[in-house]
Amino acid sequence: MTSAEAMRRTLCAAAPERRAIELRGALAALPADARDEWVDDVLDVDEVLDDGPDLPAGCVPYLPTSVDVIVSALELASVDRHDVFVDVGSGVGRVTTLAHLLTGASAIGIEVQAGLVERSRALTRALDLDRVETIHGDASELIETLSTGTVFFLNCPFSGARLERVLEALRSIAAARTIRICCLHLPPLVQPWFELIGAPWPELAVYRSTAGRGTKAS
Repeated sequence: MTSAEAMRRTLCAAAPERRAIELRGALAALPADARDEWVDDVLDVDEVLDDGPDLPAGCVPYLPTSVDVIVSALELASVDRHDVFVDVGSGVGRVTTLAHLLTGASAIGIEVQAGLVERSRALTRALDLDRVETIHGDASELIETLSTGTVFFLNCPFSGARLERVLEALRSIAAARTIRICCLHLPPLVQPWFELIGAPWPELAVYRSTAGRGTKAS
């Protein structure tokens, strides 16, 4: 088994293609119930953190996503180095970092809690990842500005009006090109411009936008 310390050295020094191969191989060699703790050790992040006072009402507290679910989402959404992966409610940057390391995609996190943003940016600096960034702000107000995004990751960041605003912004983006949306702990999306790619885990569903079927705002 590759130690967390050895993998961290590899991630800091190896070329992107080698990092992905080494990380995928190490994860595959680990028992499923050991992967989350090992990744947290590699990235030096805490599994559970207290939420700060800047978490708005209606937003869900930080919820870490299991490594196996992240990998399944990346594979089902066919994420590769040409994609721009956007994590809505990105916490300490665990998902954006893994998305970039495993696929080579550029990754953008949006996080409203300043303390989590600083942790995420510190992780990016520690691993010297120049294609990973974290934006501080409310995703329901910022998502429309991320028109370069091609894959969007939503781990139940909020519900109600905030979620509706994000979905409407994604509809505008999808009018220009096909996007994929990875949803965790959310009700099934019923908008006519989505089609389900698959739902390999009870909490995970991955969708693709469908050109010509409700993608343009009315």
